[in-house]
Formats: sequence, C-alpha cells, structure tokens
Amino acid sequence: MVIKTNRFTVLIVSCSAAGVLVGGVSNWIESHQCLQAKTPTTECLLQDPTLKTIQGMSMGLIAGAGAALGATFQLKRQ
Repeated sequence: MVIKTNRFTVLIVSCSAAGVLVGGVSNWIESHQCLQAKTPTTECLLQDPTLKTIQGMSMGLIAGAGAALGATFQLKRQ
C-alpha cells in the first residue's frame, strides 16, 4: 500500500511541476510578445508581466494536478 501511495504522490507532484513550468513559460512568452507588438493594446500595457507569469503557473499547477488525478483514476479502474 505504501508503494501505491508513493507512486500516486510522485505522479501528482511531477504532473503539477510540469504544469507549473509549461503554464509559466507560455504566459511569460505571451506577455513579451504582446509588449513587442507594433501597436500594443492598453490591456497589454497595463498588465504586469510577473503577475501574468504567476497566474499561468497557478493555472498550470491546477491543470497538472487534475491531469494526475484523472490518470490515477483511470489506472485504478483498469
């Protein structure tokens, strides 16, 4: 039982970490592309790039944890 719990924990942590990485990088790139546009919008100019990156990281964390839970649920059903 301990091995299954450890496997479950590792799966959630690794998927969440991957989600944080992908979410943070994608929002960071998006904010920089927005600022480098020929005519940046006012919404783009008013947003803080650091805050936008943190928002992406938090969404990635939630998505990664959800994916890990879904994958674990599917494995347990089989």
